[in-house]
Amino acid sequence: MADSIKKATRDSYGEALVALAEEFPELVVLDADLSHATKTIGFSKAYPDRFFNCGIAEGNMMCVAAGLAAAGKTVFASTFAMFAAGRAFEQVRNSIGYPHLNVKIGATHAGISVGEDGASHQCCEDIALMRTIPGMTIINPADDAEAKKAIRAALEMKGPVYMRFGRLALPVVTDPDADFVIGKATELAAGTDVTLIATGLLVGEALKAAEMLKADGISARVLNMATIKPLDDAAVLKAAAETGCIVTAEEHTVIGGLGGAVAECVCAGRPVPVLRVGVEDIFGRSGPAAELLPLYGLCAENIAGKAKMAVGMKG
Repeated sequence: MADSIKKATRDSYGEALVALAEEFPELVVLDADLSHATKTIGFSKAYPDRFFNCGIAEGNMMCVAAGLAAAGKTVFASTFAMFAAGRAFEQVRNSIGYPHLNVKIGATHAGISVGEDGASHQCCEDIALMRTIPGMTIINPADDAEAKKAIRAALEMKGPVYMRFGRLALPVVTDPDADFVIGKATELAAGTDVTLIATGLLVGEALKAAEMLKADGISARVLNMATIKPLDDAAVLKAAAETGCIVTAEEHTVIGGLGGAVAECVCAGRPVPVLRVGVEDIFGRSGPAAELLPLYGLCAENIAGKAKMAVGMKG
């Protein structure tokens, strides 16, 4: 898609909250003193009586969110992924997850693409942490169009949701007119030799990888897995049966994220080779996102390389 329509999903988050506020009067937004970065600043100006800055106290913010949800509000609690999933894990688990409250966590600045903020802020463990909380839905949209639909879907469902948004501006790679259904994968490219299952920022790279593989006579199916929990087990097992091997791709550690979820599903239901593209068992480093992503293998070239390996592993 054209560079002119690139947008970071954190911007989509801020815009969607404002757009949905009039339709959903029970919607309130919390932030941990990062509203300019999380893009909730627009909501704070448009609906100041429904916005609460909880300060640099993320655990407390999650408890405030729980209280508001218990009183009947639909709450979006916003901060960086490192603080939402890491610093406030106990409060998310015990105050939101355990009572299964209607809190949506808007976690921005996830992954290596935070760039110059460095390893302390490049949260590549959040999906793994949130997957362990019973009943927690996890959504990681690929682009602006998908993010806005996903936010509405999260608002309309009851229960806790962890939503992951990025800082890096991305082109739209999904169909803006397609419905978004929580728990359902979407096929973006047909293929018969290998399935590339990607989420978030890596969806666009998976599509590029599929085009690269054509030069080697390899037909790659591309599945966009925006919802990581609940995983679309049916789509994963169908892909395993029809293509015989899978490569997962995510801007997250290879431990416990999308790759782990897919491997668990395949191992239990249809064993085939599953290779994972993601951050290996290492921390990030400071640098421009455009340089860090290929440095950590989060690129089309690495996905294509893993796909060739997976095809070679088929029995």
